[in-house]
Amino acid sequence: MSTHDTTTPATAALRPRVWATLQARDAAALIDFYTGAFGFTATARHDDADGRVAHAELLWPEGAGGIMLGDHTPGRTWSREPGTAGTYVVTADPDALYRRAAGHGADIVRPLETTDYGAREFTVRDPEGNLWSFGDYPGA
Repeated sequence: MSTHDTTTPATAALRPRVWATLQARDAAALIDFYTGAFGFTATARHDDADGRVAHAELLWPEGAGGIMLGDHTPGRTWSREPGTAGTYVVTADPDALYRRAAGHGADIVRPLETTDYGAREFTVRDPEGNLWSFGDYPGA
C-alpha cells in the first residue's frame, strides 16, 4: 500500500472529510474483515516497531468516507475501548452487500429489511464488537 500522497485537484474533492476512528485488539484481522466482508479499500497502513498497526486508512468505495484504525494502546490520549463504535454506511445496493457480509461470516444483528421509511438496511457486529448498519438511506 502506498504511504505517499497521490492527491490531484480532481481527487482532492473526493477525499473524506469525516473519518470514523476505531481501535482494535487485532487491527490487522479487522482490516482483513472490513475489506473482505464490506468491501472497504485499504489505502494506508503503518506498523510500529513491534509489528502492531499504528495507523491504517480504509476508504468506502461508494463515496467520500473512510475509517482510520489501529491497535488499541491503553493510556494514550486518543485511546478508546475496542468494540464500542456504531456506524451507518450508505450503499447503493444493500442486498448485494448483505450477501457479501453474510458470506464472509459477519454476525448479523438485524437482517436485511425494508424500514417503515422505505430504506433497505441491515446491521452486523464486527469481530471486535462494533455495530455497522448499511442501507440505502442517504439522510434527509
